[in-house]
Formats: sequence, structure tokens, C-alpha cells
Amino acid sequence: MDKDERLSIDPTVQKIINNTLGGEIEFIWDRVENQQPQCGFGISGVCCRVCVMGPCRITKKASRGVCGATADIIGARNFARMVAAGTAAHSDHARDIATLLHDVGKGTARDFEIKDPEKLKRIAVDFNIDTSDKDISTIATEVAEKALAEFGQQEGELSLQKRAPEKTKEMWREEGLIPRGIDREIVEMIHRTNIGVDNDPVNILRQAIRVSLADGWWGSMMATDFSDVVFGSPNPIRARSNIGVLKEDEVNIIVHGHDPTVSDMIVRAARDPEMINKAKEAGAKGINLGGICCTANEILMRHGIPVLGNFLQQEIAIATGAVDLMVVDIQCILPSIVDIAKCFHTEIITTSRKAKFEGATFVDYDHKDALNSAKKIVEMAIESYKKRESKKVFIPEETQAFVGGFTSENAFQFLGGRYRATYRPLNNAIMEGRLRGLGAIVGCNHPKQIHDYSHVVIARELLRHDVLVVETGCSAIACAKQGLLDPEAAKEYAGEGLLEVCEAVGIPPILHMGSCVDNSRILIALSNIVKEGGLGEAISDVPAAACAPEWMSEKAVAISLYAVGSGIYVNMSPQFQLGGCERVMKFLTEDIARITGGRYCFEQEPVAIARGMIDHIDKKREALKLRPMMYPVRNIAVEV
Repeated sequence: MDKDERLSIDPTVQKIINNTLGGEIEFIWDRVENQQPQCGFGISGVCCRVCVMGPCRITKKASRGVCGATADIIGARNFARMVAAGTAAHSDHARDIATLLHDVGKGTARDFEIKDPEKLKRIAVDFNIDTSDKDISTIATEVAEKALAEFGQQEGELSLQKRAPEKTKEMWREEGLIPRGIDREIVEMIHRTNIGVDNDPVNILRQAIRVSLADGWWGSMMATDFSDVVFGSPNPIRARSNIGVLKEDEVNIIVHGHDPTVSDMIVRAARDPEMINKAKEAGAKGINLGGICCTANEILMRHGIPVLGNFLQQEIAIATGAVDLMVVDIQCILPSIVDIAKCFHTEIITTSRKAKFEGATFVDYDHKDALNSAKKIVEMAIESYKKRESKKVFIPEETQAFVGGFTSENAFQFLGGRYRATYRPLNNAIMEGRLRGLGAIVGCNHPKQIHDYSHVVIARELLRHDVLVVETGCSAIACAKQGLLDPEAAKEYAGEGLLEVCEAVGIPPILHMGSCVDNSRILIALSNIVKEGGLGEAISDVPAAACAPEWMSEKAVAISLYAVGSGIYVNMSPQFQLGGCERVMKFLTEDIARITGGRYCFEQEPVAIARGMIDHIDKKREALKLRPMMYPVRNIAVEV
């Protein structure tokens, strides 16, 4: 493909592509081009492979598959299986963290400790566990055992769902959407979409909602909570972002993936004086650690480790020739990084038995011997540094300061103050018209869209309309690189009302709230807004909207559906691959609103996405009979 084509708004991407080995390396954008034209039946959602009588596709000639399935049955099956897979990914992540918590409680994971005992005690209350006269290790063990049991729970309700507003929970119960157990709902979803089982598209989609709620209100939420307990609850922290944080004179290690069990211990090992001395003995000035994707967000929030980039920059980072070792765990890792690493000296290390890569080196990371495993990986990076070829090193200079580490607990403590930690100032700001409402921008990068462009343009448009923005995952990284997560950004991009709030308490106009499992923090924040009073009785009443403007994974489908299932308006770009499934699309964009209060929209142009979110927020304000906005919309450019 033409290397001069505009692929990204991030200058580091284009610089590295144009600088790398005379254009000999194949990047993700090249592979997109090589796949054209992509299958139209798959894009329309009318291709079925759930049995071997097919594969079947729906055409004018063949309006049904061999079994008799219509386009809507096929589309509902495909969509539901994506939801099940995305929920499984987040929930299996949670299972790993719960297992670690159990072992910490038992004393068999000796390199870890309970870093937030007070939060653990609050979680124990949600599990109906009496904490009186118990030491923290006993509480940890009991909480973990109760949590692990709920994965396979067959009946009843999951413990953390009690955190939702009462009216939202009443809706779930009335509609039969309350998840009974994580594994049960996922297995039932896969069973229902087997050939000859559930052939009612709406019934399939309703079960998909139930599966997704098991993710948002249990799997992801538990992964977030237990990570805070073991690794420490985040607090706002300054850091730097983008490829320019790599250093020519230090051992550069990148952690990539989603599992803080590995990355948190790598941070500890990289800071160990013994390891630093070994790096100096090898000729380096020290050890430089950075992150890609959600692992980056995890160690950023707790340690201030720099963020190199998001999903589409994992190949780009290696192509600087300055990365000595990339250690990966689970999720969103491109198999191609192994091939690109072979063009340089870079060592690729995998650490999970669930996620091995052909051509990479597997280190059997054991959280019961975590520090030794992490030190082994750091030593491998030091050895790799000795092989670095300086003539192949090209590090763009771009970096950007930002603030990350906000949570549903601390984000609005700043508004209420240390001694009055409450959501009341936030609710009042919305009710009085200083803030229009809340906007969540989440999700991935997509190689068929200009990298980071939609995230940034949508954010700027929301900010000038006095919408306080919260972000997670790759979206947060995109805006961090553009300077939007710095408190000073409010002066340039925020409306007058939002600017007043930001300047009064010293927060950025966009709040970085963590990794993709941490979207559960947004659910809790919305629930707290409802419980504070004055902005409705259910999540669906709150002036808030969300979007995932460059999504690409099954996890994003699960996240979006649990948001819609909780009552939130969500715009997805690109559109779901369901264009040939009219009834399914009608359910997701219209009918579901009569059930949950939330719905999907599939606008594709960034400013139009933001305007749709703003229109929804304004309708919620009107329904609540709130005051008009205090200030006119600020007239500033939003294009990048």
C-alpha cells in the first residue's frame, strides 16, 4: 500500500512506517489492503458456519440456510456468540485475578499482598461476608472463594448486581435478564445458538443481554475490584505517553496485554537495584518500562509508568528497533509482532498458557513465584539489549504529559473535597446547567479507520458542549497522546461551564478511568449519580451517553451490550456486521429501548456521533426538567 497514505493522526506512526527498513515490513494496514475485497456476506452478517451442512449465506436466490435459518436467525446467532466470547474473555481475566486473591489470602502467592484492605472489606459486605474479628487474609480467602463459586452458580442473582439502582434492577428482574452465574449464561448462549435450538432472533438477543450483564456487573467489575485490592486502588497520577518515551541508552521493556498479575510484578522487577545494576553492567544507563494497550493503563494508574501507545501501535513500537523485549499476556496481541521482532533484536516473551505464540519464547509465569519469574524476564531483556543494532534504531521524539488514574471512588472526591467525598457537586453541576452531562468514549482502534481520529474529534466536540468525558482503554490513550488528558486542555477545548469545574478542582476535562475491564467503573459512577438524587431513578434517566468509535473486538460487543442493557445510549462505529439482518437491527436500535431504556446507534462520522450523544443527553435533561445550560456552546474547531 502507499506508505504516504494518511493512516493515523499520530505522527509517530507515519514516521516509523516511512523510516522502517525501506518499506519491507508488513504492518496491519498492509494486511487490510491485502484482504480486499472482504467477504460481503460476512460483513452483512448473513454467513453461517454453526454446522457442516453449510457454510450457508443468504442471497436473493437462497433466502434460508440449509437448515431453514433466516438472515435474522443467522445474524442473531453470530452477534450472540460474539457477546458470549467477549464476556468469556473479561470473565476469565476476572477468574485469574480472583484465584490470585485467594492465593494471597492463603499465603501461597508470597510476592503479592493486600494493598487496599479497606476496599476488600467493602467488597466483603457485597458478598454478605461478616468481617468482624477476622484478619485481612481470612477475609481475602472468603471473598475469593465466594466469588469463584459464583462463576458456576446455577440459580439466583450475582452478588455485585446489588450495586445497580433499584429501578434498574427491577427492570432486569421483570424482563428475566438477571444473570444467574457467569459460566452458566455463557454456556447457555453457546447452546442456544447451536443448530436446531433457539430459532427466535429476539429470544436469542434477550439471552445475549443477560450474558453481557454478567460481564459488566460481575466479570469486569470483579476484575477491577480485585485488582484494586491486590495491586492498589489507583489515584490520579502524572505520566507521559507515546513512542517517544523509549530511550536509546536504556534497556527498553514493553508490557502488552491485559493481565496486571504479570505487568505489576514486571514493574517491581525492573525497579529492583539488582536488575538495574545488571543493566548498567551490560552498558545501559538503566531500565525503561512502558506499556501498550490495557496493560499500559493498569501500570500507569498504579505506578505512573509511561504509555507507549494503543492497539495499532504495538507493531510500530517494535519497528523503532529500540525495544529489547516485549512481554505479552492475554488479549489484543497481534500474532504479527513475532515476525516484526525477527527483523530486529527484539525478544517476544509470552507468559500465559492460554496465549502462546508460534516463534515467541514462553516463560511459564507462576504467580506463586512471581518475582523470580519477572526477574527472569527482565534479565532476558538485558541480554537482548546487548544485541541491539544502533543503526536500526529510530525513536520519534513525540511525547505528551497527561493525568490518569481516576476511579468511581476518587474521580468525584475532588468535586466534594477530601472531607465531603460525594457526588452531590457533580449532580448539582448537571442540574444547574454548568455541565450538560457525561460522555463515555471507550474501545479499540480499527485499521480501516484513521488511527485515533474519531476518538479525538468526538472528545473535542463533547468538551466544547460542556460534556464531562470519561475514557478507558485505547480511547484514553488516543486522547492522552493529543494532550486532552492534561488539566491545561480545559482552557483550549472545554466549554465555559466545564472549564469552571475543571479549574475549580484541578482536573482534566477528560478523566482516564482505566483499562477495558474498568468500564465497570463507569457503571458504578452512573449508579452513584442516581443514588445521590435529582437525576432520575434508573441509569437510563441520567443525562449520559457512550460511544466506541474505533472498536474491533468481541469484548467491545459485550461491553456495548451491557451498557445498553443497563440503560445507556451507545454509538458503535463501525456498524455491527448485521446489515443484512433487518429484524435484528431493529431490535438493537429501537425495540431494546422499550425493555432496558438504552439503545444502539450506528452513526459513522465523528462529529455526527458526538452530536447524537449530545442530542440524547439534552433529551434526558428535558425529561428531568433541568435548567437550561448556563453558557452558549463554545465556538472552537474540533477537527485534527
